[in-house]
Amino acid sequence: MTILQMIEQGDVLKLVIMGILFVLMGILISSIGKGKGAVKETQPSASGQVSVKAGNMPAVTAAITAAVNEYRKTNKS
Repeated sequence: MTILQMIEQGDVLKLVIMGILFVLMGILISSIGKGKGAVKETQPSASGQVSVKAGNMPAVTAAITAAVNEYRKTNKS
């Protein structure tokens, strides 16, 4: 096998791998686009309770904020 044949085989292999990656990236991007609308924000019900969903947890947010403030008070630098 000559050097030119080896280079040609390498180029073909490179193009095949690039094609496979292009297809896989397209599938990944399309699946991400479809999943965007899957998370919905919830509104409070008539009883005033809010169901726990991603990004909609005021109690957790308040606890984290309190912990960060406490840490900053005790660890002033």
